[in-house]
Amino acid sequence: MNILHAIFLGLVQGLAEFLPISSSGHLVLFSNLFGLESAEESNLLFDVLLHLGTLVAVCIVYRKDIADMIREFFSFVMRKKGRDDGSSNSLSFANTPPALRLIFLLIVSMLPLFLVFPFKGMLESIRTKPALVGVALLVTGVILFASDRVAKGRKTERSTTWLDALFVGVCQAVAIIPGISRSGATIAGGLFSGFDRKFAVRFSFLMSIPTVVAAVVLTLADVLKTGVDLTMVPIYLCGMVVAGVSGFFAIKILSYLTEKGRFGNFAWYCWAVGLVTIITSLVV
Repeated sequence: MNILHAIFLGLVQGLAEFLPISSSGHLVLFSNLFGLESAEESNLLFDVLLHLGTLVAVCIVYRKDIADMIREFFSFVMRKKGRDDGSSNSLSFANTPPALRLIFLLIVSMLPLFLVFPFKGMLESIRTKPALVGVALLVTGVILFASDRVAKGRKTERSTTWLDALFVGVCQAVAIIPGISRSGATIAGGLFSGFDRKFAVRFSFLMSIPTVVAAVVLTLADVLKTGVDLTMVPIYLCGMVVAGVSGFFAIKILSYLTEKGRFGNFAWYCWAVGLVTIITSLVV
């Protein structure tokens, strides 16, 4: 791997991770056209660093939400301790602070992942069948196109129910299939559930934090087994920075377009990439 390769993969990771265009689908397409390896195939450490770059991007954009959730979590722990000590202070879900409700909703949204995790390997094996990945991209386009045509919702963390969060979590679990965009599926799931457009984007990207952290931890275990080539670290760090910067702007762009009701515009791109992926799988 050279520095241009690292920068290119970092750019693909940063943009496709957050824009609803499926990073896995793009890597399959590039592999077919140019014989280009994914970050994971190139080096596990590089894969970890790219994910860390996108994680930092999310944390920077939503730093206020994260700080509020951390503060409310510790406040809740202290309140619970006070009740255990005999205090009459009580807290029902109806009057739970928004940041604490958001923590609960995010936890609920993670539950469906545990159900599909045993089938993760089987589902991800689809990436070896480019034609199926192309079909999944076409499905992503249909989801995006339809979600842009639902009535504007008003739900935020103050009014979203646990069933809404569970449904969005199911959408995220389905997005394990290569070619189905995680951000596209979860944002669309939020819009179908009546989420406010801005909240749908926020919820989707906040959901990505525990998912990325889990992926990084699991991959780090393999990195420790395979070892690290220290001479490649500077190149990997370049890719990480590119992933973080491009991811930051991708989040901002997607947030703006979704608020303007243009989320479905990405459907045309997904359809085009899906068709190209299917065609190249047949002729290359």
